[in-house]
Amino acid sequence: MIALSDYLLLGALLFAIAVAGIFLNRKNVIILLMCIEIMLLAVNTNFIAFAHYFNNLSGQIFVFFILTVAAAEAAIGLAILVVLFRNRHTINVDDLDMLKG
Repeated sequence: MIALSDYLLLGALLFAIAVAGIFLNRKNVIILLMCIEIMLLAVNTNFIAFAHYFNNLSGQIFVFFILTVAAAEAAIGLAILVVLFRNRHTINVDDLDMLKG
């Protein structure tokens, strides 16, 4: 049987990979969005593990809300990226300085 610590270790590993991806690659916006999604999946893994361990469904309900917000964030983020790419012909973070006030 898989222990709770195994799930928590997996969640911590996913979260660490996502944080490393954000700090190592600050140029590509798509990779930044993917790293944020991996962070949310790591949190979801911990919620599911604790919900199963404590026999409580509230963690699974939080996961449904997080997945809904993540799907909306991905759809809106990719739509903004498509518009920026059409206007600027790049998705490099350094080249998107036209948003500065």
